[in-house]
Amino acid sequence: MRLLKKKRGAVGIGTLIVFIAMVLVAAVAAAVLINTSGYLQQRAEATGRQTTQEVSTGIKIDAVTGYAPSSNNMTLMTIQVSLNAGSTPIDLNQTKIYLDNGQKQVVLSYGNAKATISGDMFDTSSDAWNSSKVDGTHFGILIVQDADSSLSGTIPTLTTGDIALLTINLTAVFGGVEPRTPITIRVVPEFGAPGYTKVITPTAYGLSDTDKIVDLK
Repeated sequence: MRLLKKKRGAVGIGTLIVFIAMVLVAAVAAAVLINTSGYLQQRAEATGRQTTQEVSTGIKIDAVTGYAPSSNNMTLMTIQVSLNAGSTPIDLNQTKIYLDNGQKQVVLSYGNAKATISGDMFDTSSDAWNSSKVDGTHFGILIVQDADSSLSGTIPTLTTGDIALLTINLTAVFGGVEPRTPITIRVVPEFGAPGYTKVITPTAYGLSDTDKIVDLK
């Protein structure tokens, strides 16, 4: 009987050790699962924020206007842009403009030419039309509305309520644009949805000296 009691005691201690080991293993496994679930939750939240930003962020083209000093040649063009509803701010310094007239496709970057509009949008004495900066590969910015001065800063940023005209020298880009010419325009920000439109120049431009503005959109 004494021998049986000793064996029972030994078995009980062994069982206790195994039980403690199982508890420790379970605790370690639970800690790993908790850490992993926390990491995955953070990744999911970050991915969700990025996805929401991509979906909501975007730029839209509100108007396209040309300047034709003669009846057969349009030399300048502005693209009026603003943010989509609910969009986060867009850095115009990292925005590209894609232009295609059916014969040539170009990509324009911001040329560090910027000014606030003070009357005539096609006043070429404005820095927004500086020919050394607004050329065949670069566009300028003419600020129309900028309550928070985000466009006026070192990095021109389009925020809610802002309106900007992107200035394009069509002579430098295409050698000018004749009547009946289709032009595809895409304004592509670094993040978010691009602005897109396709315009066709009219059959003839204004014949008088006072009729040089061409509303394309």
